[in-house]
Amino acid sequence: MGKVVADISVSLDGFVTGPGPDLAHGLGRGGEALHTWVFDGDAVDREVLTTATDATGVIVMGRNLFDIIDGPHGWSDEIGYGADLAAPPPILVVTRNPPDRARLGERVTFVVDGLRSAVAKARAMAEERDAVIMGGGRIIRGAVDAGLVDELRLHLAPVLLGSGTPLFTGATPRALRQVHVRVSGHATHLTYRVD
Repeated sequence: MGKVVADISVSLDGFVTGPGPDLAHGLGRGGEALHTWVFDGDAVDREVLTTATDATGVIVMGRNLFDIIDGPHGWSDEIGYGADLAAPPPILVVTRNPPDRARLGERVTFVVDGLRSAVAKARAMAEERDAVIMGGGRIIRGAVDAGLVDELRLHLAPVLLGSGTPLFTGATPRALRQVHVRVSGHATHLTYRVD
């Protein structure tokens, strides 16, 4: 059975978006620097991205992130999950109010009975592959706090955003076990076991 992995890029000051994220600026002002490793990365970044994308069986995300990636400036045939790899895994969206339709179509399922249910469904659907919780920050924080995550992968971008969407403000205190570190010119890729 695969793992439940929370995977997200974060600034040195702990933000997963810059200030003012909206449908046109999903990562907020200055937040694009969080994903430099994805789009302009070196061989290490490319290997990290490819390995994670290949291992992903199902994606879990919150409604705010879904609205951005399903919006007019979101994912396309060329850029999607895994950036230019544009992998098409199924997407489970945690929301109380599903939209009437989704641009991304039939690969999207809306889960209205909470994060725990979405993660359980994702684990079953992913089978031997990983169920990846990709965000946003509140969903990842909630999954870690609830003990739903086996592994936390942070892509630490060398940028200070000053404000935006925090990753762990108000999180439940816990110790993690660092199991892997990879360094590139654009990010430090950190993997933690969540016990």
